[in-house]
Amino acid sequence: MPLTSLQSRPPRRRVFVVGVGMTKFTKPEVKDSKDYPDLAKEAGMKALADAQIPYSAVKQACVGYVYGDSTSGQRAIYHSLGMTGIPIINVNNNCSTGSTALFMAQQLVQGGVADCVLALGFEKMEKGSIATVSSNRTSPLDKHMELMINKYGLSPQPFAAQVFGNAGKEHMEKYGTNIEQFAKIGWKNHKHSVNNP
Repeated sequence: MPLTSLQSRPPRRRVFVVGVGMTKFTKPEVKDSKDYPDLAKEAGMKALADAQIPYSAVKQACVGYVYGDSTSGQRAIYHSLGMTGIPIINVNNNCSTGSTALFMAQQLVQGGVADCVLALGFEKMEKGSIATVSSNRTSPLDKHMELMINKYGLSPQPFAAQVFGNAGKEHMEKYGTNIEQFAKIGWKNHKHSVNNP
């Protein structure tokens, strides 16, 4: 249901990221790898330590993950930081999950709903290509797939790689983007990735 305010909008508050924490990246299905509550605990504790604030200052949490059950965010927070009764919003937006959780946390602070919000993310994936996990319902990508197949065909390669590759092709056709421009994006991303623990 759309909501609107009849009053004039108050000035927005400035928002800052005051602490960050991260776990080491590991390959899926590594023996003795940490489960998602432990990953969330490590990242959350590091972020709070970096910000030099106690968990009691956190008034809401936006928790992002893709491959987990519907209340994995609650389980991760309660296991990692404690059960304080704060609202926990589970965020699932595929490849944009992390930025969406951060965006939602920013909106909560900016709008004056909370002074301190934790944006937290974790993932435990299966080995191999990214795949659809629910076969008993319509795929959210069915229309995208139909358009993509009609325009570019479908190969036996992993579907996600084809979606992104074909989006790049379409961007090139529509805007004249060239391979070198995409290479610069890859270079920038790889430059950032060396900072992962």
